[in-house]
Amino acid sequence: MVGLSGGVDSSVAALLLKQAGQAVEGLFMQNWEDDGRTGPCRADADRKDAVAVCGRLALPFHARNFAAEYWDGVFAHFLAEYRAGRTPNPDVLCNREIKFKTFLEEARALGAEKIATGHYARIDRHEGAYRLLRAADAAKDQTYFLHALGQTQLAATLFPLGGLLKTQVRALAREAALPTHAKKDSTGICFIGERDFRAFLAQYLPARPGPMRTPEGREVGEHQGVMYYTLGQRHGLGIGGRAGTGGEPWYVVGKDVAANVLYVAQGGENRWLYARRVRTETPSWVAGRPPAAHFRCTAKTRYRQSDQPCTVTVREDGLEAWFDQPQRAVTPGQSLVLYDGELCLGGAVIAATDAPFGGLGAA
Repeated sequence: MVGLSGGVDSSVAALLLKQAGQAVEGLFMQNWEDDGRTGPCRADADRKDAVAVCGRLALPFHARNFAAEYWDGVFAHFLAEYRAGRTPNPDVLCNREIKFKTFLEEARALGAEKIATGHYARIDRHEGAYRLLRAADAAKDQTYFLHALGQTQLAATLFPLGGLLKTQVRALAREAALPTHAKKDSTGICFIGERDFRAFLAQYLPARPGPMRTPEGREVGEHQGVMYYTLGQRHGLGIGGRAGTGGEPWYVVGKDVAANVLYVAQGGENRWLYARRVRTETPSWVAGRPPAAHFRCTAKTRYRQSDQPCTVTVREDGLEAWFDQPQRAVTPGQSLVLYDGELCLGGAVIAATDAPFGGLGAA
C-alpha cells in the first residue's frame, strides 16, 4: 500500500513498485480538515492528483480521513508546545503517529503486507536488525524526520526513492507521463501551507503583547506573544532606529513565558545564541536500544544543519550531548537527531541547553 500524497515523490514510489512486479494499491490520507478559520485546505486538489496517478498506473485507489487522529496525535501537541514557548516539529510526530502508525494499521486492515512512501531515506537489514540510512540524495534526505521509527515500522516499510536523486525522480515521472511530474513540491507545515504562520497560529493562540528586552533588561520594543517567535529569528521584530543601538539587526535570544518577556540582542553571532551542551527528553532508538551508555557521533539540531560532532551520554530521563563546537540557536521543542556515518541512530526532543537563556545554566 503506497501512501499517495498527490505529489511527484509518492507517485514515483508507486510507479517503481509497479514496474518491479509488486501488487500495488494506493491510499490517500487526508490529515487536515478545512475548519473555516485557517483558509483553504489543499486536500481536494491533492486527492484528485492521487486519483489521477492511480488511474494512470491502473492501481486500486483508497482514501481515508485521519483528521481526527491527526488533531489528537499531532496538532494538539503542536499547540501545547507553542503555548509553552517551545518550537515543535510536527513532521516528526506526524510520521510516528500517522504515517507509520495509523496509515500502517489501515493498510494492514486492507490486506497489505507492507507500506511504501515517497520519503528520501533507505532501509537495510544488518545482523538481524533493520537500519535507517541516509538517502542517496543528501539534499533531500529525510531521516531527520524519520528518526522516531523503530524496528516494527521499518520491517513493514519500503522507501523506493532512497537510492535516487530528485532529478531522477522528476525524469521518471515525466517519462511515465504521470500527471504529477511537474507539480511543485509542497513546502512548510502541511496544515499551514503557504499561509502566514503567525496569522495561522493566532487563530488558536490569541495575541498576548508584552515587552521586548535586551538581556541587560532594557526595553526596546513590544512583541505580540512570545509563542509567535523562535530562537534566532530576525524578521518580524519591528525594532529599528533606536538611539544608541547601532545598525546591527536584532535577533530573538530567549523567552520568559511566565513573565511574557521576549529577549532580543543585536548581531547574528552574539553570545546569547550559542550553546555547547544540550539536554533532551526520552529518546527513540531505531535499533530499540542505544549503541552505548556513552558514545561519540554526529548530530543535527535542525533539519538543514550539517553534521556536528558531539559526545552523547544516555541518562535515565533523556540524553545529554556535548558538542565539539558551540551551536547556534539550538531550540527546545526541535529534535536532536544522532548519526553514525550513513546510519541514523535515533533522536529526542530538545528540552534545554546551556545557552544563557537555555535553562541549563553554566556547566
